[in-house]
Amino acid sequence: MKTTVLSLGGSIVAPEKVDVEFLTRFKASIAGYLEERKDARLILTVGGGAPARIYQEAARKISPSSSAEELDWLGIRATHLNGALVRAVFSEYVENELVTDPTGDFSFDGRILVAAGWKPGFSTDTDAVYLARKFGAKTVVNLSNIKKVYTDDPRKNPDAKPLDHISWDDFIAMVGETWTPGKNTPFDPIASQIARKEGMRVICMDGRNIENLMAMLSDRPFEGTTISL
Repeated sequence: MKTTVLSLGGSIVAPEKVDVEFLTRFKASIAGYLEERKDARLILTVGGGAPARIYQEAARKISPSSSAEELDWLGIRATHLNGALVRAVFSEYVENELVTDPTGDFSFDGRILVAAGWKPGFSTDTDAVYLARKFGAKTVVNLSNIKKVYTDDPRKNPDAKPLDHISWDDFIAMVGETWTPGKNTPFDPIASQIARKEGMRVICMDGRNIENLMAMLSDRPFEGTTISL
């Protein structure tokens, strides 16, 4: 079977609260895709979204000395909550428990495998890359609230330009090689280094545009940024 990994950003699952309307449309479209493509299966890794941000901000406010590891664990627990929700949404396609250690001993028996955060030091993007490597997927689709990767932060630099393609070397030079809890980059720096080493292709796109995602999964033209060697 052809395996594709979707790194589902918490910012679209629970931007302020659970986005029921989005998840309803997302499920319907994914179900249609799986019905049409009997040879396809999907791995969904789920980020922390608002629960992660709210609890991390509370910890920083109440205890400014909170360590990076403590903050990371708060974010990880938030991904487990969101991941359990997504697993329940797709329960008829999922046969395995929620994956919280992508290096563990487990199988992929259904049409969808759902995963969440593992341990401090990186985001669920890195879990997505580990799972892609484990199950032979060469494409990871990063679904967030941005349409494309830009040459700079467009919120701060009006001259920032959107990119259709960028090499791994150039992307890593732009986002750096270190991770801090809550770091906001198009794709996790730690995940990026592993994906480059494995020769993977990562596509960054606006996950709220489900029609665009379906176009990409069906090998039709789509809007987004491809990161590759």
